Amino acid sequence: MYTFPQLLLRHALLATIFIMSISAASLYSLSLVLEDKAAAHANTLPLLTNIAEYTGDELAYTRKIGDALQQATNYQRLTITNYAGKTLFNFKQNDPGISIPFITPEPKKITLSSPALKIEYQLNYAVESGLVFTMIQATVVLSLLLVILSATLSTKRYKNVFKLFGQQIKSDFSLIKLNESDKKSSDNSAVNTLDIPELKQGISDIKTFIEQQINKASSLEQEAYVDHLTQLDNRGRFVQFYESQVIQDSPVKFGVLIITRCSELQTINQIHGYKEGDNYILQVAQLMKKAVTAYPDGKLFRLNSSDFACILPNIALKKAESLTQEFTALFNEYQHSSDLDSVAYSGLVAFDKSKPLGELLALADTGVSIAQTQSSNSWYAQKDTDLLQQNSSNYGNQNWRQEIDSVVENQRVTLLLQPIIPSGRNNKVYGEVLARFLNSNDEMLPTASFIAMAEKLDKIIAVDKLIIETTIKAIINKNMFDHRFGVNISSRSISNEHFMIWLERQLLREPKVATRLVFEITEYGLQQNIKTSKRLIEMLHRVGSKVTVERFGVGLTSFKFFRDLTPDYIKMDSSYTRDIDDDKNNQYFLRLMVDLAHRLSINVLAESVESQEEKHTLEKLFIDGCQGFYIGKPQPI
Repeated sequence: MYTFPQLLLRHALLATIFIMSISAASLYSLSLVLEDKAAAHANTLPLLTNIAEYTGDELAYTRKIGDALQQATNYQRLTITNYAGKTLFNFKQNDPGISIPFITPEPKKITLSSPALKIEYQLNYAVESGLVFTMIQATVVLSLLLVILSATLSTKRYKNVFKLFGQQIKSDFSLIKLNESDKKSSDNSAVNTLDIPELKQGISDIKTFIEQQINKASSLEQEAYVDHLTQLDNRGRFVQFYESQVIQDSPVKFGVLIITRCSELQTINQIHGYKEGDNYILQVAQLMKKAVTAYPDGKLFRLNSSDFACILPNIALKKAESLTQEFTALFNEYQHSSDLDSVAYSGLVAFDKSKPLGELLALADTGVSIAQTQSSNSWYAQKDTDLLQQNSSNYGNQNWRQEIDSVVENQRVTLLLQPIIPSGRNNKVYGEVLARFLNSNDEMLPTASFIAMAEKLDKIIAVDKLIIETTIKAIINKNMFDHRFGVNISSRSISNEHFMIWLERQLLREPKVATRLVFEITEYGLQQNIKTSKRLIEMLHRVGSKVTVERFGVGLTSFKFFRDLTPDYIKMDSSYTRDIDDDKNNQYFLRLMVDLAHRLSINVLAESVESQEEKHTLEKLFIDGCQGFYIGKPQPI
C-alpha cells in the first residue's frame, strides 16, 4: 500500500505531465494565432496608410500616418523611415505587458511607393499572451488542488480496501486448524467480503502454505517431544509438563510421581537382540497405559531407554499405591508368560508445588533402588523426604550394599548356560555361563541392576569370585569335564592384583577344571591396562585356560594389540551381527575381521544371532561359532 507522501508524489508527477502538455498545446496554439494576426495586419496596413493625403510635407504626412495607425492598432513598436534611412516617426511601448519569447512573431516591414516610405512594426500581443498565461496558471493551481484531493481520497480508499482485504484474510485464516465440523459451520457462516478471484486464489495459496508449515511444525514437535517407539511423551515434555502444570499457578496443587524402571532391558538386548528389547519396552508401555487409564488426569512419559515416569495430579500417595500394585500384578503376568526373571520396579513419591523436580527424581530413584532389593516387580513408596538432606542415594545404596553382601555371604547365585554352536565340525567352542542372583526369599534380583550396583559400590570383585567359585564347584560336582564354560570377568577385577593372585591359586588348585574354562573379558577392559591384561592372559594360558575378547569392534583396538595378547577367541559385538543378512557393510567388515583373525589363529564368534537368515549369512562369512536366542536359550547347569 502507498503512503500519503508516495501517493502525493505519484499524482504530482502525473499533474506535472498534464500541465506541461496543456502548456505546450496552449503555447503552440498561441504562436499560430499570433502569426495569423500579424499576417492579417500586414494585409490591412496599406489601406490604413491611404487615409491621409500627401501634401508634399513628408514629415507632417508621416506623423498623420503614424497617429492613424496607433489609433487603429495596438503596437508594441512602430517606426517609419524614408528610403534615405531617416527616421520620420518612432513609437515604442513603454509597458508592453506580457511577452512570451519564441512565441511572439518577429517585427514586420512594409514599403510604400508613394510617398516612398518604409514602415517597420511589431504588434502588441499582451492580451493574447496574458490570456494564455492566465489559463496555464489556472491549470497549475487546479492540478495541484486535484493532486492533493486525489491523494487524500486514494489513501482513504486504499485503507478501506486493505481493511476489507484484512477482514477477508482474517475470516479465511480463522478456518485453519479447525476440525471438519467446525470448518463446515464456519464456511456456512462466513461472508465473502470481497469477491475477487485473484485475491481468493492468493489467500488459498497462503492458507495451503501455512497449513503445510503448521503440519511440519507439528511433525517436528512430534519428533522433539514424543518417543518414537512407544509414542509416549519423552523427557523433554515431562520437564515441560512439570514446570508448567505443577510449579506454575495451575489446578494441580499436589500429586504423586512414579518412576518405573525396566530391569531386564540390558539382558534381553544382549541375549535376544535389540528387536526383542524394543518389544519388551513396548509391552511394558502398553501395560502401564492400561493401568493409568483408571486415572483420567494421569500422564505417562518415557524418560530414557529403561525408565518411565507417571504423574498423578491431585492424588494422595496412599491412593497412588493402588496403581503401583496394579503395575506389579500386570508385570507378574507378563513375567510368567515371557519367561523373564523380572519386568520392572517402581518408586513413588508425593509432591506439592514447593518440590523441585530434581529432588523428586532423586527420591523416586531411591525408591526404585530399594524396590529392586525386594521381590520381583516390587514397588516402594518413598515417604521420608528428609532423606534429601542426608543424601538419598546413600539410602538406596545402603539397601543394595546389604543385599549384595547377603548374596555373596550366603552364595545365593544360580548359573545358566547358553550354548555357542560351532559352524564346522573342527571348531572348538563353549557355552557361556550366565549368573542370576537371589534375595533372602529366593526371589530373583534384577541382574543388570545387581551388577551395576556391585560396580558402583566396589563389590564387583567379590561377585566375580562368587561366580567363578560356583562355576568350578558345579563342574566338579556334576562331572562336566567334557564341556567348556565361558565365565565373564569385570574390567575392575583384571586390574586388581589380589584378584589375579586369588584366581591363579584357584586354577592351580583345580588344574582339571582350569582347562575347561574360557574367561570372557571386554575389549574395553583389556585396553585399560595393557601390561596387566597381557600378564593375565599369559597366566590363564599357563594354567590351561583360554581367553575371549567380547564385544569386539566397539573400540578402536588394532590387530597388533591382539597379536601381542594372543587371545583364543574374539566375540563380535551384537551391533555387527544384528540383521547382518541385510547389511552389506557389516558383511564386508566381518569378512575382513574373520580373515585377519584366522591368520593370527584366533577364532571368531558371533552373539545375538536371532534368525536363520543371520545364522546362514554368518556361516557363509566363515564365523567359527554362533550364540543367541535362536541358537539356544539359557538353561540351568
